Amino acid sequence: MTSLIQGADKTRLSIYIAAGVGVVTASSLAYFYKRYRDNYIPPKEWKKVGELTDLICYPVKSCGPVRVNSIHCSKIGLESNLMRDRIFMVVRTDGEFITGRQHPKMVLVQPSFQGNIMKLSAPGMIDVEVDVERLKKLSPITTRVWDQPVKTVDCGEEVARWFSRYILAEDFGLRLMYYPHDEATRDVKPVNKMYSSMLKEDTGALHDATSFMLLNESSIADLNTRLQNPVSVLNFRPNFLVKGPAAFEEDNWKWVKIGEEVIFRCNKPCTRCIFTNVDPETAKRSPDGNPLSTLKGYRQFSRLGKTPVMGVHLGLRQSGIMSLGDFVYIGV
Repeated sequence: MTSLIQGADKTRLSIYIAAGVGVVTASSLAYFYKRYRDNYIPPKEWKKVGELTDLICYPVKSCGPVRVNSIHCSKIGLESNLMRDRIFMVVRTDGEFITGRQHPKMVLVQPSFQGNIMKLSAPGMIDVEVDVERLKKLSPITTRVWDQPVKTVDCGEEVARWFSRYILAEDFGLRLMYYPHDEATRDVKPVNKMYSSMLKEDTGALHDATSFMLLNESSIADLNTRLQNPVSVLNFRPNFLVKGPAAFEEDNWKWVKIGEEVIFRCNKPCTRCIFTNVDPETAKRSPDGNPLSTLKGYRQFSRLGKTPVMGVHLGLRQSGIMSLGDFVYIGV
């Protein structure tokens, strides 16, 4: 009799365990399906909110912009033949990248592309050229972006001396590196993992956070009403500028479609730093600490501490070509 009771107890225990495992499994499946749906399945209905008024690529991280009328959107950013967004960066000899935060003169380095060649111009410097196609045949080495390792290709001695002389007034100390991959290779930065919509595949080439960033004209206009010296959209280095929505409507967007093809998931708000205080035309820092100081007065989010927000980071969900004047839609 005792053995029968013990057997029944074991049977019930097995049933309870199986039921518990089933509940956990079902909960896990429900969680992962919801996350997949939220991040990958765009809405079926769209609402037109504005139009695309500026389309900007920054081939060299922290350097000058290339404005275009039309361009293809790929997983690692804007691309037109061999020109891609944030596909080059300047590093120290120890492999750590530098930016316009520490070296504002970088914003005056102007890239341009013709065929396989990227030409770089800067005040007081003779132009230098980089054969981009040649770089694809070279072996990458490890460099670092925001303490994250990334494999890049060294662009050679001539352009290394050029950047060293322009930025450091030395013959050595800096190198130009090229990102040879067609997909993102870095993980989400630890500080951004609080956002479930931030995915590794959205981290881009050599970008700070994601492959794309969108800014709203009305948001810039609102900021400029609070500033003694108005700032340019280039202070914030967006890829897309949108006209139409009210100021800061973009804070609440989840899905964005530009034109008839390209669809993005809104990953996170774009947090701002002292780089916004650098005048993109003169490379001089503002003496009054603006626009960052003013943004801190009214654009801080509780979960982000004292870091203000302007714009939104995007992750690509459907690739395609977009052009100036394309309508901009949000998911409903």
